[in-house]
Amino acid sequence: MVTPHENPRATFSIELFPPKDLEGESKLWQAVDLLKELNPDFVSVTYGAGGSTRDRTIRIAEEFTTRTGISTVAHLTCVGSTQSELVEILSHYKNAGIRSILALRGDPVGGPRADWSRTPGGLDHAEDLVELAMKIGGFTVGVAAFPDGHPASDGNFDQDIDTLLRKEELGATFATTQFFFEIAAYERLVNALRNRGSSLQIIAGILPITNVKQLVRMAELSGTPIPDRIHANFVALGEDADAIRRFGIDFATALCQGLLALGVPGLHFYTMNSAAATIEIAHNVGLDNRG
Repeated sequence: MVTPHENPRATFSIELFPPKDLEGESKLWQAVDLLKELNPDFVSVTYGAGGSTRDRTIRIAEEFTTRTGISTVAHLTCVGSTQSELVEILSHYKNAGIRSILALRGDPVGGPRADWSRTPGGLDHAEDLVELAMKIGGFTVGVAAFPDGHPASDGNFDQDIDTLLRKEELGATFATTQFFFEIAAYERLVNALRNRGSSLQIIAGILPITNVKQLVRMAELSGTPIPDRIHANFVALGEDADAIRRFGIDFATALCQGLLALGVPGLHFYTMNSAAATIEIAHNVGLDNRG
């Protein structure tokens, strides 16, 4: 099984989220049929906001592994689950042949900037999930990283680094970043970790921009700043959807090329359950023709 930290070349992976209804699920599997032709190293399956799609996440993660044979990294969050329920979820994953998880605190129901409230009988921090998964055993554990800062840390970059180091001490071996726009932000994060002796593999999260409203919403929720030069391009393109899509693909292509030149260990695409843009970017940077 290919896991994020074992592959000697840059990994290529995609993220899917559980749809809310059967129609959305049908579209998801259509996208999967297209994306699997790219032979991704792994796929991650997310929870919805506030843990709202937990059960569907578990089912789709299990079904994905069975249907495709591609390694699945299943998300696990503190939101909406007691510790005993989390143990049960991990057991489900293990029985389904899933051996990698992404341990996340998860966003409160009100969004990432809302006040955190622990589920009674549950856990407070992603590091608690890392510790729990390592105690159960049999999992490769990943965590989240934030090149532009975690939305809950109020710009305290050193605190973010301390948190990642603590998760690594507890057993995490890789991190997947929130999407970002500047290679310098990724470099800053990696350099800060390496200067502290960390060997945590930092996989770069890529968001293909195809919809401006969706991008602005995601940026607001995640705390990721949209650079002025990108915002200016959107203003200039106006309501031209085709031009916006073209700009988004070109921008993501250049970002990926720069990261690959930097020696990034992997590229992880936030597909929003749509295949076309990710397939085009993968082709542009040669991810569809890997040896």
